[in-house]
Amino acid sequence: MKTSAIKSLAAVLALSLAATWNVRAAEPDPANWEQVLEKAKGQTVYWNAWGGSPRINDYIGWAAQTVKDRYGVTVEHVKVTDTANVVATVVAEKAAGKDSGGKVDLIWINGENFASMKRQNLLMTPGWADKLPNWQYVDVENKPTITVDFTIPTEGLEAPWGGAKLVFFYDTARTEKLPNSVKELTEWAKKNPGRFTYPQPPNFIGSTFLKQALTELATDPAKLLKPVVEEEFAEVSKPLFNLLDELHPNMWRKARAFPKNHVAMRQLMADKELDIIFAFNPSFASSAIANNELPDTVRSFVFSGGTLGNTHFVAVPYNATSKEGALVLANFLMSPEAQARKQDPNIWGDPTVLNISKMNAEDKARFASLELGIATLKPEQLGPMLPEPHPSWMNRIEKEWLRRYGVNN
Repeated sequence: MKTSAIKSLAAVLALSLAATWNVRAAEPDPANWEQVLEKAKGQTVYWNAWGGSPRINDYIGWAAQTVKDRYGVTVEHVKVTDTANVVATVVAEKAAGKDSGGKVDLIWINGENFASMKRQNLLMTPGWADKLPNWQYVDVENKPTITVDFTIPTEGLEAPWGGAKLVFFYDTARTEKLPNSVKELTEWAKKNPGRFTYPQPPNFIGSTFLKQALTELATDPAKLLKPVVEEEFAEVSKPLFNLLDELHPNMWRKARAFPKNHVAMRQLMADKELDIIFAFNPSFASSAIANNELPDTVRSFVFSGGTLGNTHFVAVPYNATSKEGALVLANFLMSPEAQARKQDPNIWGDPTVLNISKMNAEDKARFASLELGIATLKPEQLGPMLPEPHPSWMNRIEKEWLRRYGVNN
């Protein structure tokens, strides 16, 4: 390349970086919280979050009303079915040069969607999350998934607001001997045909089951913590698809149809069509029992070898319109008040991301008074937490699953 061309390219890159810096220089500074609160007044935050659960929607509604009453910030819950579509919106805005005034102010996010937005520089400047006032309570000491999201360092680009761990559920009135691994689950299904299923990928819970099986069966699990090497994919994933080939003929409707999500699975158990289901929430069964959605004979179990766990977050796009309002909402979601309410199985049952020992006596009492429910395992009963594979594995596994088993429901 000629010297003149190199200089021209360097000039273009410099202008591009300068433009990015100018956009980012206008971002709010959480360290100056009083200024953030003042600018947030009167703003409307469009929070793009999954809208498939009435209880979660009610909780989001409560948080929205509280933030409006206390801080003058209006929150509009934009109910989404697939966060990837929200990411696509921000990508399209960036391609169109819309570096401010974006449609999305806050996103409920983790995993491959976070990795995609971080990779494409679509998020607000790193380091804002750990400057929020309520970060002081976050349990970074004992929850590594708060600072590493599916192997990707979070770098303060997203604020944690809930924990997750894969837990299975069964009805003690109908089931006694429980499987202790995905291999044993496959054998159990052979003896109890039609009594187990999983949601159709790319539904997140369905894909989580695939990742659980992939992790358990992998001969070298360390490979799953790195990006997929296409030349190795067939060999690494072979045990997973061999197991699914064996499992599917013994599943609900012989795997010719799949439930759309974990809520649909819950209904199938309530209707006595399934005997074992699962969710990414240890309080799922207790919450369902409390809301008369499952019989009180349902209990929880995990595999002794461990199950997947992660943290879910909220993030602010780089071109959000109401960044100050988004920070106020993100901070409130990390408050002991909001976290304790969220962990109540009568409300939602989503585990906290906070370290209760860091709180004052009043806030500790909020958590101490919670009745987590008859079907919720104690922390010491949840077993080891298996790390999430690199986000590229979910994408590749889903693609291969659809090629092999794709079903249109």
